[in-house]
Amino acid sequence: MSDPKPFDPGCRRCPRLVDFLEENRRRHPGYHCAPVDSFGDADACFLIVGLAPGLHGANATGRPFTGDHAGILLYETLHLHGWGSAPVSRSADDDLELRGCRITNAVRCVPPGNKPVGEEERNCAPFLAWELERLPEGGVILALGQVAHRAVLRVLGEKQKRYPFGHGRVHRLEGGKHLVDSYHCSRYNTQTRRLTPAMFHAVFEQVAVLLEEAAPAGR
Repeated sequence: MSDPKPFDPGCRRCPRLVDFLEENRRRHPGYHCAPVDSFGDADACFLIVGLAPGLHGANATGRPFTGDHAGILLYETLHLHGWGSAPVSRSADDDLELRGCRITNAVRCVPPGNKPVGEEERNCAPFLAWELERLPEGGVILALGQVAHRAVLRVLGEKQKRYPFGHGRVHRLEGGKHLVDSYHCSRYNTQTRRLTPAMFHAVFEQVAVLLEEAAPAGR
């Protein structure tokens, strides 16, 4: 993996994604249709990692989990637990603020069928690495889904077998940080009840406990 670096709004590393963005720019001229930057507190101790921008969500609005169904439960939950100033994320230029929390994606450009390939995950890894390096000791990473879980471990140089994905599972990482897993808050998972609001809230309660336990020692 190349050196960690902050977000590059003009990144064109992935030919398939570049072509898909250009195709959707023609179809939806009012959409963002470009790499999507992270959103939230620059000094956060809590980093949420999703899969990739949704075609009619972040790819349209330019803010992670904003504009489609996946963000409804996420932003409601963040507000309920005190990390968000409002329960709804409407657009990239609304007044919503995240406190102590930051949201990013394993892949910054919308992929066809919402399925990035391995090369695209690897090309985006330096941007995720930059986010992970900023997370302080005692910080918590919440992986929404297996792709995000896999991307985090790959960036950290950890073996997947050592930290198997499981909803609600907590993994203690090297350096005093924790990786917490959740099913993705996609429409498919919430409508099939694979992920319920109660299940999702319980994960955020776990995160809050981990941060509270780490606070006296590290921050």
